[in-house]
Amino acid sequence: MYTEIKKERRLILFALLVLAIYLSPLFILQENAHIRVHDNLDSNLAWYKVLAESGEMFGALESTIPQIINGVPRNTFGTEYSIIVWLHAFFPTMIAYGISQALTRVVAFFGMYLLLKRHFLPGNQWLFLQVATALAFALTPFWPSGMLSTLGMPLALWAFLSIRKGEGTAKDYMVLTLMPFYASIVLGFFFFLSAMGILWLVDVIRGRGWNLRFFLAIAYMTVVFMLVEYRLVYSFLFSTEPNSRDEYFHASLPFWRAVRLTLKNYVLGHTHVMTVHGLIILPVTFIAIYFVCNKKLWKQERLFVFFFILNFLLSLWYAFWFYKGWLPLTKIFHFMDTFNFARYHFLRPMVIYVDFALALMIISRQGLSWSKTAKGLAVLQLLILGLFNEEIIYHKKPTVKEFYAVELFEDVKRHIGLEQRDYRVASIGIHPAVSQYNGFYTIDTYNNFYPLAYKHQFRKLIEKELEKNNTIRKYFDTWGGRCYIFTAQLGKRYMIKKDSKRQLKDFQFNTEVFKEMGGRYIFSAIPINNAEENRLSLEKVFESKSAAWKIYLYKTL
Repeated sequence: MYTEIKKERRLILFALLVLAIYLSPLFILQENAHIRVHDNLDSNLAWYKVLAESGEMFGALESTIPQIINGVPRNTFGTEYSIIVWLHAFFPTMIAYGISQALTRVVAFFGMYLLLKRHFLPGNQWLFLQVATALAFALTPFWPSGMLSTLGMPLALWAFLSIRKGEGTAKDYMVLTLMPFYASIVLGFFFFLSAMGILWLVDVIRGRGWNLRFFLAIAYMTVVFMLVEYRLVYSFLFSTEPNSRDEYFHASLPFWRAVRLTLKNYVLGHTHVMTVHGLIILPVTFIAIYFVCNKKLWKQERLFVFFFILNFLLSLWYAFWFYKGWLPLTKIFHFMDTFNFARYHFLRPMVIYVDFALALMIISRQGLSWSKTAKGLAVLQLLILGLFNEEIIYHKKPTVKEFYAVELFEDVKRHIGLEQRDYRVASIGIHPAVSQYNGFYTIDTYNNFYPLAYKHQFRKLIEKELEKNNTIRKYFDTWGGRCYIFTAQLGKRYMIKKDSKRQLKDFQFNTEVFKEMGGRYIFSAIPINNAEENRLSLEKVFESKSAAWKIYLYKTL
């Protein structure tokens, strides 16, 4: 017994050491680190800084943050009771980011380890597979601002399954209480909790009793989430002002494109819940299903078979949520457009890695050589995940320092010489988040939702450009989360680096509306050839060795 405990501790310590090495570039390099841009540097990290400096962290439900679009609703930035908000309020951006990554991955590791050890792979003989699978799960390249929205699910499931068995302790209820402070209900836990509700209902139908303790635990965590996310609840249920999501249109794919998306998602996954499962995990599960079929182990391995099928069904659901066959229903039930029910696929990271562990266990049972093969496959998956470290996969992107270009924008600020709150700016070929991070007041933005009236007003600035390019027209009109100065020439390119030789030609911009909205300056990543036709005057060109961008500063005439 003592030997087993010692072995467990060694494996766990080794796993934590691997996590520390994996995270080390964030703490060593800090602003010189390479991290994800999409839905990270281009949005969330700037949002946290803007919120922290706005004085509106605890603002009223109807309050606004004037730095963005002349007053973006405070509720757009979510709850002030999220730990990630406080990390960015107390620490510099990259320290907060590193702590958040470490916290999420450590919880993910222990959550998956406890789940496998207690509920799916019980027994000391599976210790290596328990730890290896948990470590692999913790190394997945998750969406950073999702926090524990997906990677916290195993820990929550561990607690719920214990309560369901009547074995719940104070630790389980503590998990259900604390998780909502570092996870999002719309980015994962709405779908997880509804899945728990379905599990409870299935138990009732199958004659296992009402299990009120399990039901009340689900209700309890839901209530805690509602209290933490009170701004979201208010905006969704009680706000009467139309917002940009009211024009979100998702049901557009023909049948065969939905089929293709199903297969793509099943093999490759999704950017917000990357699992890196296509090379090793998927073949491993197919090997295991072969043994199940060949030896007729359906009853013995019913959990593995369940998760194997569920994995595919989640991809099917995700893809067919965008199938145009939903159109008649979306016209009747508007919430089907404003709420993204496709996100049930956010359950997939947990489902895939639990199924991976079960598949390795099945393979191990086929004999000594197969047992060694299973361990080797687990190690191989870990090695592949190591190559997906942010510092590796984003090494061609700008560093954090180059992206936010603080020195460059400080030069621009000094040149303008006015209080930033006294004028508004917009960007071309650069994410507005960069200007926002540097304290500028922007009329352009990237946000989950904002007033629909503002979207319509902003559209007047670029309506002639949208007419020339069907891609950006659909992108803006049927979503509009990126309220950017789109151009027909650049399309959806909004990271034009300083070494670009492009020039913006035949740009058609409504400068009068821009000035009515308070706009005075445009930060363009490339020169505008017909600036005078748009009543814009080139003030100065700014460049810095530490910045990824060159700024052509244009002022309205």
